[in-house]
Amino acid sequence: MRLEDLVGGNAVFVALALFIILCIFLGVRIVPQSEMHVVERFGRLRSVLGPGLNFVVPFLDRIAHRISILERQLPNASQDAITADNVLVKVETSVFYRITEPEKTVYRIRDIDGAIATTVAGIVRSEIGKLELDQVQSNRAELIQKVREAVALMVDDWGVEVTRAEILDVNLDEATRAAMLQQLNAERARRALVTEAEGKRRAVELAADADLYAAEQEAKARRVLADAEAYSTGVIAAAIKENGLEAAQYQVALKQVEALSTVGQGQGKQTIILPANVLEAFGDAFKMLKGRL
Repeated sequence: MRLEDLVGGNAVFVALALFIILCIFLGVRIVPQSEMHVVERFGRLRSVLGPGLNFVVPFLDRIAHRISILERQLPNASQDAITADNVLVKVETSVFYRITEPEKTVYRIRDIDGAIATTVAGIVRSEIGKLELDQVQSNRAELIQKVREAVALMVDDWGVEVTRAEILDVNLDEATRAAMLQQLNAERARRALVTEAEGKRRAVELAADADLYAAEQEAKARRVLADAEAYSTGVIAAAIKENGLEAAQYQVALKQVEALSTVGQGQGKQTIILPANVLEAFGDAFKMLKGRL
């Protein structure tokens, strides 16, 4: 049997086998992990194929769009904005997003990157217009959070998710920068003067506290001495009351003797002038002492 006869008799089966193989080849679609495929049938959306093994109807369905679901970064954009206190600033922003619903991204928006960039620029201008310059500088984290929430709400219909929206820098023109630098220097000078004044005031307060403490201690010492003197006077008064006038004369004579002893303890040559009745004082003291013994 010739080859032509064999092929001619089985041509229908060969054609059918080739058609089946072609249908299998066209009907099986393997989608990578980082992509999602949009399937159309007769020009209309049929389905969205996720990562892995998928099946479509050959000759009727076709892969119209292959969409990457990896996170994307828009080029850094710079736009002008005016704060609530009428200061012109140039804001640099950066946006990261990823596509979550490819059918919305494909059929609802033509240029997704440009649409997100324009939306972010408008929202940033709007939010900065509500704040003064000092608030923009000091509350940047809160401002970024507000911009991120507003952008996420606006792009929800486009099937994308904004993962990060950052304000990288807020730049000022030269005139505003010079004015702010002058204001900053004035504020530093004011703080230095206030600090110096506070230091002087504190020094005066400490000196006054020290004087008050010294006066209190001196008053306490005087009070102790007065108490001791009062106690001594009381003891002497009690002795006089008990022993009569002789006790008082004894104390006077004893004081005279102690004074003369103190004068005589000086070093070197010296002249001591004694009262006329010094000997009488010694005699009286010894007599009284003998009488007490």
